[in-house]
Amino acid sequence: MLASVTAACSHPAADKPLPPLNPRATSLGSGFGTMDRLVEAARHEGVLNVVGLPRTWAGYGEIIDRFSGKYGIKVVSTAPEASSKQEIDLAAARGNGKDAPDVLDLSMDVAVANAKRFAPYKVSTWSDIPDDLKDATGRWFGAYGGCMSIGYDPRKVPTPASYAALARPGTVVALAGDPLRVASAFSGVMAASLSGGEPDAAKGVDLFARLKKGGMLGQPEQATAVVDWDYMNAARAARGKGGAAWRVTIPAGTALASYYVQAINAQAPHPAAARLWTEFLLSDEGQNLYLKAFARPARMEAMEMRGSLDGDAAEKLPQVPGTPVILTIPQQDQAKAYLKTHWAQAVGQPG
Repeated sequence: MLASVTAACSHPAADKPLPPLNPRATSLGSGFGTMDRLVEAARHEGVLNVVGLPRTWAGYGEIIDRFSGKYGIKVVSTAPEASSKQEIDLAAARGNGKDAPDVLDLSMDVAVANAKRFAPYKVSTWSDIPDDLKDATGRWFGAYGGCMSIGYDPRKVPTPASYAALARPGTVVALAGDPLRVASAFSGVMAASLSGGEPDAAKGVDLFARLKKGGMLGQPEQATAVVDWDYMNAARAARGKGGAAWRVTIPAGTALASYYVQAINAQAPHPAAARLWTEFLLSDEGQNLYLKAFARPARMEAMEMRGSLDGDAAEKLPQVPGTPVILTIPQQDQAKAYLKTHWAQAVGQPG
């Protein structure tokens, strides 16, 4: 009896029968058994439809090229500048058509509100993703994030010690869009609203109203200071000519963090490719590609502990003073309601 138990325990796991192939499975193990089978199924589909992924955002240009080249899958990008809500609207409009998005890259509040539209899937590195960055059933999960920052031209603007310091005569300040429609612009207003770690939407709106009234609010192309995610401002700095062209700072006491999450469309026309995409994004390779583009990987802490994090890239990230604040969904909802009522009247559109 002891011999039979010992033999059973020592039986190689590789000899276990593989599960029936199921491209819409909830995990690699339950639907494919091995990564090779997932890759084979995804290659058979041959296409991955993505939406809302600008090539200049968080390294997605290189990420898409690396994924496509590695697996031989054509990536079809639709509406790269779409907001999270527009991604959801497009997915709903295309239903189960062949041109429907397979995967979505969303702000967390939009993902939570639309979770029923997504297929549950837990990537192989699921345990490394912090609990507050993932849905317990696998319908969405964080991939990368960052902190709101001020990018500025040091030849024209001294290092801003606070968001209020932007109201300096001669400064031209820009948000990354309309805060009523663009998540990064909304977060810019909310970073400026923080006081003692607590958000006050009225304070943020008041600052930008003063900038507007003083003729100091403009478009990013003409601005001497841009309020945006640190990975976007850091990328601008990296593209600049010379060390003095653009710098990035996160003022003390105003570190506002947020993560973007991945979700698989429940009606994805290429379900295996969709699952392979998320496995790639949450792998060490994919996470380090985000990091290379100055975004903070969701698995950053676990990878650092294991020694798989790109240390050189991590050292180039903007310094974050103190512990970042992550707004709760109720806080976001309350702030959005305030902006909806007051932003247009107080600020309107940038000049």
